[in-house]
Amino acid sequence: MNVKAKIIPCVVVLGAMLALGACSSDNRDAAQTPPAPNASDTGASTAPGKTPAAADSSGNKGASGSSGTAGTAAGSSETKEAAEAEKQLQELLKLAKQGKVPHIEYAAHTGLIDEVEKSWGKADKTDSAGKGLYATYSKKHAVFGFNKGSQIFDVRSDDPELQKLKLDQIEKTLGKPQDTKVNGEDMIYIYKANDQFQLKFIIPKSTGKVDHISVFSPQDSINNMAG
Repeated sequence: MNVKAKIIPCVVVLGAMLALGACSSDNRDAAQTPPAPNASDTGASTAPGKTPAAADSSGNKGASGSSGTAGTAAGSSETKEAAEAEKQLQELLKLAKQGKVPHIEYAAHTGLIDEVEKSWGKADKTDSAGKGLYATYSKKHAVFGFNKGSQIFDVRSDDPELQKLKLDQIEKTLGKPQDTKVNGEDMIYIYKANDQFQLKFIIPKSTGKVDHISVFSPQDSINNMAG
């Protein structure tokens, strides 16, 4: 009985020691094991921090891209406008060498006002100017200057297509005018198309754009005027 009594306390003490050792080991493992990552420790906090920056960067790029696109579009539009003006002016000069203006078949020097009246009817009005007469056809955007022999010496047009042209575009394509005259508020820029015809651009100071053009035959304006 004494032996057993001694053994039992020893077993109890040994069990307690082993239990304490296990607890101590668990505590050490727990101390060495890193805590479970929180969202804030995994870079999630960094991501939101980067997201606005990325958005700002993207937004800035978008704004810059939009501005760049608008600038490119404006430049493209100006280039297109300049090309169209150049083409239009070259065509005007080509027609002027024939005594003509766009969309009107009757020419200065070779045309007669009788032919115009036969096809278009009587003019809206006919005015005397200088030594000639001028017949206005408003719906046709046309005015014909003719002498007393019915020969047309001046063909004018105020077609809206012409009224987009500006002096700098004219000079860029045709060069400086051979002559310039002033008529009231109008500036008249005169180009020599050939030995027979002049091409004139009439530009009011108030607008800076073409009001009308004239293809003029100086020789015919003074011939056949007798009577």
